[in-house]
Amino acid sequence: MSYTIFGDKRSGAYSAEAALAEAGVPYEFKTISLRNNEQKSPEFLALNPSGKVPALKLPGGEIVTETAAILLSIADRHPEAGLLPPHASFARAECYRWIAFMASEIYPMVEIEDYPERFAPEGSDPEMLRAKAVDRIRSRMLTIENAIAGPFLLSTGFSAADIYVSMFSQWTHKEWREANLPKVLALTAAVAERPKAGAVWKRHYGS
Repeated sequence: MSYTIFGDKRSGAYSAEAALAEAGVPYEFKTISLRNNEQKSPEFLALNPSGKVPALKLPGGEIVTETAAILLSIADRHPEAGLLPPHASFARAECYRWIAFMASEIYPMVEIEDYPERFAPEGSDPEMLRAKAVDRIRSRMLTIENAIAGPFLLSTGFSAADIYVSMFSQWTHKEWREANLPKVLALTAAVAERPKAGAVWKRHYGS
């Protein structure tokens, strides 16, 4: 049996698909169109009541949601893929740290940037909230920039955290990231050049 990813191109589903590709396991990608608001359909809400993509159906039929949890679940289920450093190592703790950092410190701000009207108090200007979210994203991406060992985030080499970084790199404004995130861009290019994850990168983001 294979996995099933529910998501859209250029969404968090990219990182889930890239991890599965690195693991070399069969999977199916089922498009949930964000443009058409399909993530709020009754069918998808039955899979993920929060109405957010991605969701991952395991070969046994169980559903995993939240991108960080999906990444770590794939890494745990397929240790031969090398998506996590050795068990109980400091490098593994660092990998957990950065995945948690991006999930908690950046991901929520992306939603506010995209949909500030959902969070702005009634009668206030949502654009002011959007600007604050953008500032927060940039600050946190600079934290990632300064932590990169090169060419990947960890000194021990490629990990699931790099897939996550490459995704977030595309969720910052192009002109700003080109001016401020040279290490992040180099890391992203290294992920895009990998034979397995790179093919997924091109499907979601082009060359």
